[in-house]
Amino acid sequence: MADLTANAPIRIWNGKSFSERWNIDTSGAQTIYKGQALYLDTSADAIYVTAFLDAQTVSTTDIFIGIAAESVSVAASAVELNADVEVYVDRSIIGFKSAIFADADVGDQVYMSDSATLSKTASENIEIGKLHRVHEGYVYVKLVSPFITANAT
Repeated sequence: MADLTANAPIRIWNGKSFSERWNIDTSGAQTIYKGQALYLDTSADAIYVTAFLDAQTVSTTDIFIGIAAESVSVAASAVELNADVEVYVDRSIIGFKSAIFADADVGDQVYMSDSATLSKTASENIEIGKLHRVHEGYVYVKLVSPFITANAT
């Protein structure tokens, strides 16, 4: 698995998206990249978002919030109310570079196994939405958020 080290080349279906600003968990320093899944790690901080990484284990009570619409870096112990990020949320259809899905998979659940890889597998992965379409090397996912990752076991 390979986590993002730069912004992901994401696309927006039909140029329409929905977004919200969310405050970031600053209990540790973190860099959030555009295209990275963001969630509430309810075992650590149920109020502020954190970036999903391969090293993290998603629990059945964690909540997927959306996909980062911008990149942001925060220092450990920064004031959380001053640290925020724009997040693509529910109803947005986001395209990710991926070859794992095909048109025959339309309607299937889509997960992320790290900050850069889509997956068909629920186990220990964060569910981000349903497959909308595969087009020109991009997998378009209709985000479903906020969403409790109940299938993550």
